[in-house]
Amino acid sequence: MNVFTQELSRRMFLASHAGGLGSLALASMLSSQQTIAAESTVQPHLAVSLKQKAKSVICLFQHGGPSQIDLFDEKPILRKHHGKPYPGGALETHFDKQKGNVLGSPFKFLPYGDCGMELCEHLPLTGRLADDICLVRSMNTESVDHEQALHAIHGGKLIAGMPTWGSWVVYGLGTENANLPAYVVLGDPGGLPVSGEQNWSSGWLPAAYQGVPFRVGTNPVFNLQSPNSVTEKTRRNQLNLLATLNQTYLDRHPERSDLAARITNFEVAARMQLSVPSALDLSQETEETHQLYGLDDPETQEYGTRCLTARRLVERGVRFVQIFLSGQPWDTHSKNAEQLTKLCKKTDKPSAALVQDLKRRGLLDETIVLWTGEFGRLPISQGTDGRDHNRRAFSLWLAGGGFRGGYAHGATDDFGYESITDVVTVHDLHATLMHNLGIDHRQLTYPREGRDASLTDADVTKCRVVDALLDWFSNNRGWGNYVA
Repeated sequence: MNVFTQELSRRMFLASHAGGLGSLALASMLSSQQTIAAESTVQPHLAVSLKQKAKSVICLFQHGGPSQIDLFDEKPILRKHHGKPYPGGALETHFDKQKGNVLGSPFKFLPYGDCGMELCEHLPLTGRLADDICLVRSMNTESVDHEQALHAIHGGKLIAGMPTWGSWVVYGLGTENANLPAYVVLGDPGGLPVSGEQNWSSGWLPAAYQGVPFRVGTNPVFNLQSPNSVTEKTRRNQLNLLATLNQTYLDRHPERSDLAARITNFEVAARMQLSVPSALDLSQETEETHQLYGLDDPETQEYGTRCLTARRLVERGVRFVQIFLSGQPWDTHSKNAEQLTKLCKKTDKPSAALVQDLKRRGLLDETIVLWTGEFGRLPISQGTDGRDHNRRAFSLWLAGGGFRGGYAHGATDDFGYESITDVVTVHDLHATLMHNLGIDHRQLTYPREGRDASLTDADVTKCRVVDALLDWFSNNRGWGNYVA
């Protein structure tokens, strides 16, 4: 068979047998029960040089830009000036400079925990865990455009195609369980978020480090099952041929890491179905746990299911889990208060349950939980009841994994428009997260275009580990002398 015929046969076969790669992996595992090949395991590429506090990450990503001044950063002056022209002049908005009237928040803020952290009344369960939460009120980013801001917070730069920080974590630390993907994405059943798969792409890192989307349920990975009309013998013959074609192609194109990674990912998923069939079986959880996450309430059931699944995955050694929402629901250009109320009802209880559950199982100290969006909102109204994008100030919270509980960091101006005290950039956030995972962000690099590239190298001379966010800063528990 000549090269042209080989390639044509391979493409025709792939086109006519959707799901072949997944079925190939499953058939291979079922027929041979081979031991795990070394090349199928994501290996670490960095000797952890710092005192590692965290081993895994769960990122609860809130697409659209949650309003910091309605949820985390109370500004009483907004109510005083509500409906009046903003006294500070034109503000930077999504499209251009914009003037408008001040929009006060209709929500009450209440003190929570022994620390007295003030949060919105619609976050009561998150508030109960205030003493475990590190709230950052002084974030900023570089763009008011959704896509660019998403690229920045996921990949460190405004441009598309960069490896996401989840991929960098997995590249640096490897996997703890070869029967599960190291990086799992729990997407919204309603559809993809804005920017789709770019949110969990490995960019120009090898494709093995990209996120693997899972669906919650009995069939979490697409294309693992053979059609009912195909006999076992026929399918086995087809898969043997496909295996030969794939290997021939890889032998001629060893640089095509995407195909190798795709095969590897489905092999991992197949091993999961064989060796860890209970990984996503929530029926093994107690009724009390179901209620804790809100699985008994239609408003919280779906998000709670994914939060509980995330806990089960990190419990089994998954390194990085991200939970996304469909579209950009926090993008409250209109009906800001109404939308925030609904979203808080959906996410508050499951998010708090995740932290509480990790803590009571002894997993919170080694798991970072991050709740964040890509930017914040403006203090002026858009239309009658909406808020436009704001890159100059937003809030996020972290829990566990060496972060300082019961602490609110930084401050914005009186109107919540700009972070002015103890400002934290997206690069600072990345550096600090990596630090708590035992990684020096300056040392984790990958050769690209004649230089060693890293997650933070766009701002490597400026970004820093924010030591005030770390638990050793307040109580010096086991960290010894700290070196940034």
